[in-house]
Amino acid sequence: MPLWKIHGNGRTVEAGAVVTPEERLNWPATIAIGAQHVVAMFGATFLVPTLTGFPVSTTLLFSGIGTILFLLITKNRLPSYLGSSFAFIAPITAAVAAGNMGSALAGVVAVGILLTIVGLVVQFAGLRWVDALMPPVVAGAIVALIGFNLAPTAWNNFQIDPVTATITLVAIIVFAVLFRGFLGRISIFLGVAVGFIYAAFTGSFDAPNALRGGKTPAELIADAPWIGLPEFHLPDFVEPGTWSTIAMFLPVVLVLVAENVGHVRGVASMTEDPSINKHTGRALIADGVATTLAGGFGGSGTTTYGENIGVMAATRVYSTAVYWVAGLFAILLAFSPKVGEVFNSIPAGVLGGATTALYGLIGIIGIKIWVDSRVDFSRPVNQYTAAVSLVIGIAGFSMQLGDFAFGGIVLGTVAALLIYHLGNLIARARKTGADDPKPLEAVGPLGGDPA
Repeated sequence: MPLWKIHGNGRTVEAGAVVTPEERLNWPATIAIGAQHVVAMFGATFLVPTLTGFPVSTTLLFSGIGTILFLLITKNRLPSYLGSSFAFIAPITAAVAAGNMGSALAGVVAVGILLTIVGLVVQFAGLRWVDALMPPVVAGAIVALIGFNLAPTAWNNFQIDPVTATITLVAIIVFAVLFRGFLGRISIFLGVAVGFIYAAFTGSFDAPNALRGGKTPAELIADAPWIGLPEFHLPDFVEPGTWSTIAMFLPVVLVLVAENVGHVRGVASMTEDPSINKHTGRALIADGVATTLAGGFGGSGTTTYGENIGVMAATRVYSTAVYWVAGLFAILLAFSPKVGEVFNSIPAGVLGGATTALYGLIGIIGIKIWVDSRVDFSRPVNQYTAAVSLVIGIAGFSMQLGDFAFGGIVLGTVAALLIYHLGNLIARARKTGADDPKPLEAVGPLGGDPA
């Protein structure tokens, strides 16, 4: 594992230069940029456990631990922060709503194990089979349907307090278009802060429907200690509905593969170092291990973060030392129950406004994959791959086969894969215009300055 060497004078980045993963600035600058990465990931990472009912502090803990594991497994050569993956929101929400947190954690563990296996195969066999299985039209459809499948959940929270939700949503959009660079990229975090402050001053923060255990959110925050252990939970693999729940989680693996592959290619492109691409298998293994560990003790699944890609692009600092700082900082925050209680107390209206934007952005990432990869929608096989899978996901189709229940995400994913691959077999045989799969393009950050 290489040690970091000082870049230039250790204080600034020369014009046209970048701080490579093996370099670092002086420690005060490195710590400051590491803290900035924590802020960048915070708005998204805390929302996942808040929306799914998982403990925030536990998710933060395994986010930090996962980041450090990622750096170790990739031999300290690939900068990345592992935050909570939005792709887990839909299956976890469905499982927890059924009173089955143990089954939800089993699903997270299953995704982590499968992603680790995919990483091992990629490490030894390369990425071509991934490109063949999941070309851009399929990958984009799966990512998009996972986001749009959550639209009813956003509406349920929005209608509880429409005024607060609207103010939160407007603030997010205004911050995104008003600010350049880093502040634009954390618009969701800033918008939630505005909504939270509005709710506190108007009384909706302490509304009767916000009571938990007979206490208002303000009382819960005041009573929470500054230092304490996170709340741990164990997966349940013996619950009768667990294996049906796990099936609902498996499509998430395809999203995590797309996100990690995109992250590695993005860093390689921005640092102009193609050798970084050879760490793709290790990146998938690392994220798989981190997700498995998180699910094993009560945390949400992890993934690489576009927000942090944005910070790297803005600062031109790709030093892995920065991510060691960010990971350790997240672990320290996890041991503050008061911090966790603040996020557990976010009013439903604020969540409604934030998730209206957030879930839509997940869907837009899928569409961005189509645009970046120039998917040809004049071909019928591409048209029906996207069209059918999206309608299934958005409408929330469901199917019961014996003891197994399959929701819109599972059915939409299966539809995308079957329509694309079987459709191409027929199209090639009949010479009616099959699609030629292309490698998945890197998915860049959303928000902030356009690339």
